[in-house]
Amino acid sequence: MKIIQVIPGFRLFQISGGSRILLRKARIEDVPQIRQLINIYARQEVMLPRAMGELYELVRDFYVIEEDNKIIACCALHVTWEDYAEILSLAVAPDKTRKGYGSRILEACLGEVPQLGIRHVVTLTYASGFFEHHGFKVVDKSILPHKLWSMCVNCPRFPDCDEIAMMKDME
Repeated sequence: MKIIQVIPGFRLFQISGGSRILLRKARIEDVPQIRQLINIYARQEVMLPRAMGELYELVRDFYVIEEDNKIIACCALHVTWEDYAEILSLAVAPDKTRKGYGSRILEACLGEVPQLGIRHVVTLTYASGFFEHHGFKVVDKSILPHKLWSMCVNCPRFPDCDEIAMMKDME
């Protein structure tokens, strides 16, 4: 996969079959497709479900990868505290996994970190190997800021969260 064009806010890729892939910030009209993609994994209980209202509130935090007007990947960088942000809802369509889309969209989110002045990026995940590959380290949940837990209180697994807490120091 190679970048063939960069436009502010967009990255256009071309892959071997000639398909054009667009990585961009999410828009309001993407929310139903984002939710549909997240729910594939939520039904398997490997990702938390997201309500439509929550996704509309978070839409400015999301990047998407689009192929033929279909969202095939999503990921959000959500500022949670003074110098912390959280990676939320990184999902790739099941038929598009292991092709680099997860890495590309995570890199796009992490690309915002320097301009925001974020020093620590955290995630709660079951995919620890993927995040370790991108420089995240497993941490004890108790070191995470309390503000991070504001979303957790609405989770069906709270307070017995079995996700793995990971953090990447950006300094």
